[in-house]
Amino acid sequence: MIKILLADDHSIVRAGLRRIIEDSGDIEVIAEAADGHEAVQKAHETQPDVAVIDISMPVMDGLEVVSQLHHYYPKMPILILTMHEEEQYVFRAISAGAKGYITKRSAPEQMVNAIRKVHAGGRYLSDSAAESLAHRLASGAQDRSPLDALSNREIQVLRHLALGKTTREIAEAYNISIKTVDTYRFRLLKKLNLRNNAELSRFAIQNRLVEF
Repeated sequence: MIKILLADDHSIVRAGLRRIIEDSGDIEVIAEAADGHEAVQKAHETQPDVAVIDISMPVMDGLEVVSQLHHYYPKMPILILTMHEEEQYVFRAISAGAKGYITKRSAPEQMVNAIRKVHAGGRYLSDSAAESLAHRLASGAQDRSPLDALSNREIQVLRHLALGKTTREIAEAYNISIKTVDTYRFRLLKKLNLRNNAELSRFAIQNRLVEF
């Protein structure tokens, strides 16, 4: 049996995915997590064969989870599950160490095969993710997104600001100082040539960094 860690902040989504996964007959979910911090903790406790991680989670987002798990367990295949199809997310997830990337829209048909493939040592990208990554690799510098200039942590802070989180809440979420959050905010404004939080929020929404 292939042992799975399943991390998604929506219990209904986890229940549906668990049913799809365990109906396969050769895969079982041995641990679930509702946020990024819990996902890393459960990985330490259970040592799954494959980690299935949603990008958009509270406390610690999926990209940070991928980075940490890849650091601690470089041989553990990580499969990203997300609503996001944008090339930024695909590229950053693969760069962080993920072995697969599928959208929630394609999960019912592709989840089981994706888990089997990454567990066997391969890579798996949904059609939309593969197309996004190919576009990213083929595009010239003039076609690159302004997001390319941002680090993963800057994108995390940008997402939280767009969701209306205070600097204190962001600092607590990532265990950093309020001053550090303010530094990230200043860098975001400068790199993106924006003036205030309202413009940062508008930019995040336009680039589909947040889900409502």
